[in-house]
Amino acid sequence: MDSQGTRNSILLTPGPTEIDPDVLRAMSHVAESHFSQAFCNTFGDVLTMLRKLFQSEDPQAQPFVIGGSGTLGWDFTATNFVEPGESVLCLSTGFFADAFEMCLSTYGAHTKKLTVPFGTAPDLAIVEEELKACRYKALVVTHVDTSTSVLTPLQPLRNMLKRVSPETLLVVDGVASVACEEIEFDAWNIDVLVTGSQKAIGCPPGLSIIMVSGRALEVVRTRHSPPSSWYASLTRWLPIMQKYENKEPSYFATPPTQVVHALHASLTSILSLPLKERFTRHQEKATEVRSALTELGLKTVALQPENQSNGVTAFWLPEGLSSKALLSAVLAKGVTLAAGMHPEHGSKYARFGHMGYSVMSESGLRIDIGVEALRETVVGFYESQRQDIATEGYTEFKNQPQSVTVGA
Repeated sequence: MDSQGTRNSILLTPGPTEIDPDVLRAMSHVAESHFSQAFCNTFGDVLTMLRKLFQSEDPQAQPFVIGGSGTLGWDFTATNFVEPGESVLCLSTGFFADAFEMCLSTYGAHTKKLTVPFGTAPDLAIVEEELKACRYKALVVTHVDTSTSVLTPLQPLRNMLKRVSPETLLVVDGVASVACEEIEFDAWNIDVLVTGSQKAIGCPPGLSIIMVSGRALEVVRTRHSPPSSWYASLTRWLPIMQKYENKEPSYFATPPTQVVHALHASLTSILSLPLKERFTRHQEKATEVRSALTELGLKTVALQPENQSNGVTAFWLPEGLSSKALLSAVLAKGVTLAAGMHPEHGSKYARFGHMGYSVMSESGLRIDIGVEALRETVVGFYESQRQDIATEGYTEFKNQPQSVTVGA
């Protein structure tokens, strides 16, 4: 509901996403001191629950929850784990992978970008060849690039990295994958995983969430120069997170207390079911959306099934239907989708978000409503095209010179 009590459209973008009413109620928590024992208990539970969400039991690893956008995770990575002049290999699968690379470059990293054809995931053979040709401090991959919905499988990438360049850190942007895709932080030997609160986790925007391995923490401890950021400095945040996880007060910068309460409610809901069940539910709803697209004669941007994500589907529009026109039409039916994000192709495709509360509540009724709104819009467009063709054909016939046959 908005401030006037009117229901807004169903939000089916790939972030922000619909929010569980219980999470919204938690966010309306009364104002409190971030030093209070009650808040320390809440924050400590949040950090412990994040370990479970990331499937990590390693006591040497450390979760971080910092006030800011998920994008803050890029700055956190660039300023702490890579020193100026060190080489970083960035796998480019879309707008956000490219932005992450630019962030690293801004902090002085020597970046090499491996760009793949639009709608595809990196070729492991090419990545391996590059890793053999140069020693890289880190390999950066966007697990699911929200702009294209392309998923890059992490486990094969880690297996190859371990074999070819085991000293290279594996850095994963999981903003569009955490809580809807399988991620095993320990088992897959991920070093840095960054995400945000506002996508599949199902929380309001405002928190940057980061998981760091013990190996990556050691990299920070042994770096030659201090981090070049004040707010994003791991050395400043580490003791704060450790204190809070022990449910003790500490201070570097004031946390957004109400959003932390919202995250607590969201994580409690997420962990009330086995994670496998959650991931399966997302996969099923993603399949339903893509089946509907196929029935409508529409193709997904992600070219291969193994590179299609559980949380978002980008799909090409029929010729003559722009993303702006599609979004306006579905909005009139009470549903908000997202336009494409690409300088060349952006107006030619759209994105359907199917993650978090929209998937896990009411048997995914919101997704069903979104699919129906999309179906009605596209079918309506097809019908208008047929009518235009018929009208054009009749006009053409009418304007032709009519021959008269005279009987013999």
